[in-house]
Amino acid sequence: MAVEDNTREIEATIVTDLRERMTYGSYLGLETLLQSQHPRSSPEHHDELLFIIQHQTTELWLKLVLHELDDARRLLVADDLGSALKRIARVKHIQEVLTQQWSVLATLTPTEYAQFRGALANASGFQSAQYRQVEFALGNKHERMLKVFESSPDDHAALAAELERPSLYDEFLRLLARRGHPVPAEVLERDVRKAHVFHEPLVEVFTAIYERAGEPGAGARQGDEDWRAYEACEELVDLEDNFQLWRFRHLRTVTRTIGMKTGTGGSSGTDFLRRALDLTFFPELYAVRTRIGA
Repeated sequence: MAVEDNTREIEATIVTDLRERMTYGSYLGLETLLQSQHPRSSPEHHDELLFIIQHQTTELWLKLVLHELDDARRLLVADDLGSALKRIARVKHIQEVLTQQWSVLATLTPTEYAQFRGALANASGFQSAQYRQVEFALGNKHERMLKVFESSPDDHAALAAELERPSLYDEFLRLLARRGHPVPAEVLERDVRKAHVFHEPLVEVFTAIYERAGEPGAGARQGDEDWRAYEACEELVDLEDNFQLWRFRHLRTVTRTIGMKTGTGGSSGTDFLRRALDLTFFPELYAVRTRIGA
């Protein structure tokens, strides 16, 4: 039945006296959050707010990604693979949001961006400490990257700690070894401060897991070790695929906005981003696809 004045009555049980009570705004810290956008262009350009919010929301999502990856590794160490996969599944959904978000920034035309780009000075996404922590957590480690954050002690310390910590892949391989899979000792004992590099014997380990999971009736045995390991492998592949899609959308958005210009942080711009597409976190999980059925 239509309401004559097109309004909805406030239910009597709804709390309206919020004095000295926890509120939506106070719980979320909105007073601080919504006052944290400070355009630098003068006169202020209309589209700079879009640019700032796009990157601030990305940083919030990255904070949650790190929170989930941190706990996923803790759970792998505790041999709780099922709960770790739940954390990874959440990261995958966050990645989808982050990738879709590029379409909003892509509405910024080259002419619009050029009118306030100078206000960024040397500020660049290359300097995102949280993004680097995510890359380190997934195994793409580069010790020289710490130099970028020497002027920010907290960021430098967080990234240094991540450099010293085993990656998600390291912890997964250690779990497989504890469960009887023949993961080579040199992989388990490697220097975790270095980026993981392709190791041929691991392909044999994953080939066995995939082939046993593909046997008739294996799908009905979802509680067995091989099936769980197989499921985890596919979750990690999803994670990397999503990361690569994010990288690609980043590249395409930058290309359509600034073309071949150098980055504000001093990088070569699109060429630098394009080379990132060659980096991989879990190379053996892709190599196994060539091996299976060959």
